Amino acid sequence: MERKVAIVGAGISGLLACKYTLSKGFHPVVFESQSSVGGVWTKTVESTKLQTPKPLYQFSDFPWPSSVSEDFPNQHKVFDYIQEYAKHFDLLKHIEFNTRVVGIEYEGPGDEEIGAWSSWGGNGDPFGSKGKWKVVVEDLVTLSTEIHIVDFVIVCVGRFSGLPNIPQFPPNKGPEAFQGQVIHSMDYAAMDDKQAAEFIKGKRVIVVGFQKSALDIAMECSAANGVENPCTVLYRTAHWNVPDYLPWGFSLAHMYLSRFSELMVHKPGEGLLLGLLASILAPLRYAYSKFVESDIKKKLRLAKHGMVPTHSFLNEISACLISTVPEKFYEKVEVGEIKLKKAPSFSFCKNGVLVEGDTAPMEADLVILATGFKSEQKLRDIFMSQTFQNYISGSPGAALPLYRECIQPRIPQLAVLGFSESISNIFTSEMRCRWIAELLDGSFKLPSIKEMEKDIKQWDEYLKEYSGGYYRRKCIGALHIWYNDQLCKDMGWKPRRKKGFFAELFEPYGPLDYVSN
Repeated sequence: MERKVAIVGAGISGLLACKYTLSKGFHPVVFESQSSVGGVWTKTVESTKLQTPKPLYQFSDFPWPSSVSEDFPNQHKVFDYIQEYAKHFDLLKHIEFNTRVVGIEYEGPGDEEIGAWSSWGGNGDPFGSKGKWKVVVEDLVTLSTEIHIVDFVIVCVGRFSGLPNIPQFPPNKGPEAFQGQVIHSMDYAAMDDKQAAEFIKGKRVIVVGFQKSALDIAMECSAANGVENPCTVLYRTAHWNVPDYLPWGFSLAHMYLSRFSELMVHKPGEGLLLGLLASILAPLRYAYSKFVESDIKKKLRLAKHGMVPTHSFLNEISACLISTVPEKFYEKVEVGEIKLKKAPSFSFCKNGVLVEGDTAPMEADLVILATGFKSEQKLRDIFMSQTFQNYISGSPGAALPLYRECIQPRIPQLAVLGFSESISNIFTSEMRCRWIAELLDGSFKLPSIKEMEKDIKQWDEYLKEYSGGYYRRKCIGALHIWYNDQLCKDMGWKPRRKKGFFAELFEPYGPLDYVSN
């Protein structure tokens, strides 16, 4: 029987989902609103480079070309690599470009029957409920609408695109009060390189935010305007952005991406012995953090700039907030081309921005909001059913409820990929896509809804303990081996992939460890 699978998005997760569902004999159709594959890599700031070292950011069966020698390739090389992957595995013919998914609606058992199920889909089978999904899509060229009926939906809309997060302001204190321009970093990234350079030239720019896009945009503003029109970066929280991945000459991957490093962390579903070991090793976990923090503070002279974070480096990496500082960023701060301003909150006025606690406004011509995206709302809005919107959102005090970071236990015949982050999203997405493909192929069944919800709750507790206030980001950064072990066990694969006891314990895990079953 022909099973049709709809995949929403042709970023990294969408391409992987297409490849692995094809390998199991399914018939995927990928809906992509842009005109090319690549997701967030299709439109980025010119100076953006890969944040993860290249060996960790690659497809397991498609290595980087030898022509790319640097460890952190620029955005053009990453984009080319992803495009070549799609061509190599002949995925493009399965993608409908310039096609936006307006909404999806489940046609099958009603809300009451679904709410009474004890197993996913009624019996734990991916196609067990006999229902279908109606996928409504709009052709962005002709503006015509089509309806596709499919057996399974894989939502790969990602975290960092689509619906910009615009801060809320009191009446008459938002962008409408400002006589200059206010845009989101998404709008800036959408410009071509020359257009972006001309747009910021000669302007007094304020960038709001302190994650990677904010730092990259600030660097481009400093290059365009120098000390004559310094760029001001408004930030709420300082972060442990890293100058490199070699604190005091030691490999950060060996410190945080090995089984030994994970022994220091309390894990969801761990037994008594592992829990005891994590408690015993807590002082070492603390020492690891302090060791890395001392290196960052020294190299970037954070104390001098008042930029020492109040949270630990473990907290940073556990929330997937870690990013590299652009080269010479703090040198630009030193000479006055970039100014850093802590702003717990701010509002707009006619001539610029007024930071809470200040009496005089900061004058500006342009404000760029590098304030992230409303990823949860974007995911929720794709469902036409209010019931399913509530299921996917979960409770306000918990992270998005996804079993194995893929399945909402009460939504049948659907998976979500690419929403939960890791240190290397290609690596993580590929493992999840292989897991989904095996699930659809009947290689294993999911546990009961009750058991899945128990597991979700344990992961939520882990996130709250180690990610602090950033737990809703859904990051498995400091536990990616433990997480992959669960996927391997589900699929019947061997979880331990290294040769020898010491290699298994101390060597970092990466994509090439999972080339074969």
